[in-house]
Amino acid sequence: MQPVETTNLQSIGTKIGNYRWRICALLFFATTINYIDRNVLSFVMADDGFRREMLGLAATAPLTEANHTAFLAEYGRVDAVFKFAYGLGFILMGWFIDRVGVRKGYAVAIFLWVGSALSHSFATTFGRLRLFRFTLGIGEAGNFPSAIKTVAEWFPIKERSKAVGIFNSGANIGIIFTAALVPVVITAYGWQATFLITSSLGFVLLICWLLLYRRPEEHTKVTQAELDYIRSDGEQETSTAKVNWFKLLGFRQTWTFAMGKFLTDMIWWFYLSFLPDFFKQAGTFQLDLKQLSLPFIIIYIVSDAGSILFGWLSSKFISIGWTQNAARKVTMLLCALCVVPVFFASITESLPIAVALIALAAAAHQGWSANLYSIATDMFPKKAVSSVIGIGGMFGALGGALFSYNAGTIAGTYGYLPLFIIASSAYLLALGVIQLLSPKLQPARV
Repeated sequence: MQPVETTNLQSIGTKIGNYRWRICALLFFATTINYIDRNVLSFVMADDGFRREMLGLAATAPLTEANHTAFLAEYGRVDAVFKFAYGLGFILMGWFIDRVGVRKGYAVAIFLWVGSALSHSFATTFGRLRLFRFTLGIGEAGNFPSAIKTVAEWFPIKERSKAVGIFNSGANIGIIFTAALVPVVITAYGWQATFLITSSLGFVLLICWLLLYRRPEEHTKVTQAELDYIRSDGEQETSTAKVNWFKLLGFRQTWTFAMGKFLTDMIWWFYLSFLPDFFKQAGTFQLDLKQLSLPFIIIYIVSDAGSILFGWLSSKFISIGWTQNAARKVTMLLCALCVVPVFFASITESLPIAVALIALAAAAHQGWSANLYSIATDMFPKKAVSSVIGIGGMFGALGGALFSYNAGTIAGTYGYLPLFIIASSAYLLALGVIQLLSPKLQPARV
């Protein structure tokens, strides 16, 4: 799949319809809800009342350093269960969506994750919490296979990284919303109410998805000119064509995407799961629950901009004549370099510097992620995209599970510096592996 060599494509783009961008907005909303539901626990875990309940302590019992260490270790295991289920869910959902279609498949995923998120309000032990996080992981795994497949169906190659960057920025909006809302709700109504309130948004999403989404060929709002533009890359296979899932494991292109996810997703997961504790317990910061909101809002507003900026940059490089290979990899190299200084956040005594470094790293990760997803659509036909995203997502979640399982113990025993050092180097290592496996990003012959 090469960029379209049509001199008037840009002028055509100004005359066609733009319903595909409404679909992108719907994906943005879905990704926002997805990240709200998965990330509520990351803020709830900073609440002392929640910690006492999970540890089986009396409501007025003091929380000691030993309690904190024990809680972090258990929390790391809970987080690992979620990521393991998320990885398993990527395989199941990727396979399922490629066979029943993105409209039905995404609806099933939304229903499952929203119901699981609601169940968290009834978690009173670590055992129950692990169960609810497992089912949440299975359902939430349907988001990115569905969204990336939708982008492949609705956008030509030259617009895909931009579209992915836009909808992927919903992850940051979800975190910002969570950071602003959860401390207020906990203070006013208790931690259980946060899960009840936030999960209700998912039912609104489910209704919107079923009412608004169809494939472009079936949608009454899509003009023939826009449909021709969407098909301008010459991909003619039907999106419901079946793909031998095991055959995909034999392609270097599959492992290119999977290893990129395995080596870098764990860093994003680390930010989501452990930054509240880092700012509350580590170093000289000692922020209380209400004070956590501002650093997170800053971090994820900046990272939102990074998702859109680096997604746009890759598309811009392609539009001026760069190959997809050069555009994606140069952009990803810039992202990897932006992450390197983040280790200093764990040793500085300046809160603004720590927030700025983590914000830059988070922005770079989102830009990296947008381009990594676009690589999958570059190398695979539409009929295989969800399955490939599922395989890669499984490896990303596996890396996150392994990292989280040990991160709580490491943070409680040695502090956060070792974890931030790993974060600093992960993206350069991943880009080297990607270059080794796919030096030219050649399309797979599925």
